[in-house]
Amino acid sequence: MRHLIVLSFLLLPAVALAQQPDHPHHPAMAQGGAPASGSAMSGMPMDHAQMNHMQMMQQMGAMHQGGSMGAMHAHGSAAAPTEPGQSAFAAIQEIVQILEADPRTDWSKVDIEALRQHLIDMNNVTLAAHVAGEPIDGGMKFVVTGDGAVRDSIRRMTTAHAATMDGFGGWHFAAKDTDGGSIFEVRVPPQDMAKLKALGFIGTLTLGMHHQEHHLMIARGEHPHAH
Repeated sequence: MRHLIVLSFLLLPAVALAQQPDHPHHPAMAQGGAPASGSAMSGMPMDHAQMNHMQMMQQMGAMHQGGSMGAMHAHGSAAAPTEPGQSAFAAIQEIVQILEADPRTDWSKVDIEALRQHLIDMNNVTLAAHVAGEPIDGGMKFVVTGDGAVRDSIRRMTTAHAATMDGFGGWHFAAKDTDGGSIFEVRVPPQDMAKLKALGFIGTLTLGMHHQEHHLMIARGEHPHAH
């Protein structure tokens, strides 16, 4: 009989915990989420191990809830993406937005395809053309060559640039078609010779920040050197 009484006394806390409806596997919680000083069902105080276990479970639950809330907050407040994924596409998108915002846009003249073809020319000349430069009297001569579509792009780009930028800042440009592409000559004031040599062929094409306006003119159907 004595053994049965002792065994019942030892099992009583476990039975009481198993009977709790809201927290079947953990000690009772006091109002507000704090651990109670004893089991609500057994009336017996929790030992040190039970208290540590309860505190650990509370911390894990708080971390999980906080992480979920943080992720939801970050997702809800994240900035919208701005990169269109490709620079030529971005240039076209920018021009279209300008045209849409301008009430004077004459859509019967707009030619976005011409702009796309010009951007193809820019890509060909920038990345695929072969350039050989040599000094000439008062400047530099660049022999720019390529095959097929690259050759045609070279001719269009150098001709258009020479016509648009000749005389800008005292710099003079001339372009002449060749079998392989173009001879592009640039003559500058003496004090600009070091700058010209440093810029090279492709650097001279970037001068004046005129390309942005050039793109808009092509898209509007207003530029004679669209292709």
